[in-house]
Amino acid sequence: MQQALTRKLESFEPLSDQARWALNRLVLKVRQVGARQNLIQEGDKPDNVLLILDGFACRYKMLPDGQRQIMALLVPGDFCDLNVFILDEMDHSIGTISACKVVDVPRQAIDEITAHHPSIARAFWWCTLVDGAVLREWLVNMGGRAPDQRIAHLLCELLMRLEAVGRVTDNSYAFPLTQTEIADTMGLSDVHVNRTLRELRTLGLIHLKHRVLTILDVERLKAFCSFAPNYLHLRNTRWGERRDLSWPGTAKEG
Repeated sequence: MQQALTRKLESFEPLSDQARWALNRLVLKVRQVGARQNLIQEGDKPDNVLLILDGFACRYKMLPDGQRQIMALLVPGDFCDLNVFILDEMDHSIGTISACKVVDVPRQAIDEITAHHPSIARAFWWCTLVDGAVLREWLVNMGGRAPDQRIAHLLCELLMRLEAVGRVTDNSYAFPLTQTEIADTMGLSDVHVNRTLRELRTLGLIHLKHRVLTILDVERLKAFCSFAPNYLHLRNTRWGERRDLSWPGTAKEG
């Protein structure tokens, strides 16, 4: 489990043995949290940085009418807002989707590891910048893509992110989200999500059974939703190539 964070950071920045050892010391105290539990709520005063070692979690906000908007999915190796302790209080909530293994990392530990290991500091900055890039892509997804493309795009993104931390086998990965949670993420109704998942199955693009999703044809699914992984900035994975998207159909190695 400890390797999830190291693998994620090394998809951005090479790390020395000493840096890996220091990262392992961050995850000595692990707690188990059940599915669909709050890790921290809007209005709370954060003291520590939360790190997801196993399972799925999410950032979300509740509207006055009880509607929920999920703004980010958190997978193994993800920090729940790396610099959150700078804030006076939380402006959103973080909750688990599946059962999770979570580490509460003290602010002092973050300060010390970044002071002594510049490569880790750079990788942490990279994480923060990628979080912003993912949020921008989600805004494009919500505002500019058809509902079936939105969901397909999310499935492609999760494939890339989970593979970077070693959680994908033969293009299959754990997918604990309910149709309601997909709807809360994509701004759709449960009925629309159900219809879209059936469509993607019928097209031979995905298989979903027992909370495991298999992408049957990655290239076709990427083409279906015009997915380009450049916003994830993954260097040391099979998706790590950088593409020039200024003109359709052009690509170059970076």
